[in-house]
Amino acid sequence: MFVQPMLSLWDEPAPDHRNRIVARSADRVAWLRARSRGITATDVARLSGAASIRAVALDKVHGNGFGGNAYTDHGRAREPEIARWVEARYGIVASDALFHAAGQTEHLATPDGLAVAASGALELAEIKTTKSAWRSIPRSYLRQVWWQQYVLGAERTLLVWEQHDNFVPMHPEPKWRWIDRDENEIHLLVSLADQVLDIVARERTAPADRRP
Repeated sequence: MFVQPMLSLWDEPAPDHRNRIVARSADRVAWLRARSRGITATDVARLSGAASIRAVALDKVHGNGFGGNAYTDHGRAREPEIARWVEARYGIVASDALFHAAGQTEHLATPDGLAVAASGALELAEIKTTKSAWRSIPRSYLRQVWWQQYVLGAERTLLVWEQHDNFVPMHPEPKWRWIDRDENEIHLLVSLADQVLDIVARERTAPADRRP
């Protein structure tokens, strides 16, 4: 009787999201170039209404001149430490991959961590540092999380944040909360993102004397 051999881990087909990696932040030049060609979770986080659509689009075309500050530097320095805590506590492994959405190569996201749960569902992690005590999750971060879930096809995200006082962590462990996928919010964000991309396409093809 013929017995089907068992597949090893390396023989199994890769989950769909692994086939949609565009670049890695370790190669910063390629990563930034790839991000400039689409709309990312960082861009979508700013889409709070109609006025923000054009502002985000023009920043995509012309740049916004922001090169970072002490707060972003602190966040980059602390992220690997917090990521190790996330992996040890929840098994979500740090990631530097930029992914595109299934069927839409201009919709992009770089989650801070990801893991495949026992159920087979994809779970993400997003890490933040903040000087403020949050009464609730800032709406911009929720938009970022929902966009990442859409791009990756994930069911939920572990949002982890560490509060600091003058760049010194205030607690021995960060705080966290699971954020579930919200299809209504995702539908809205996709619509807003596509409006941004339409403006970007028009601006990039407009004659130079008609650009702002």
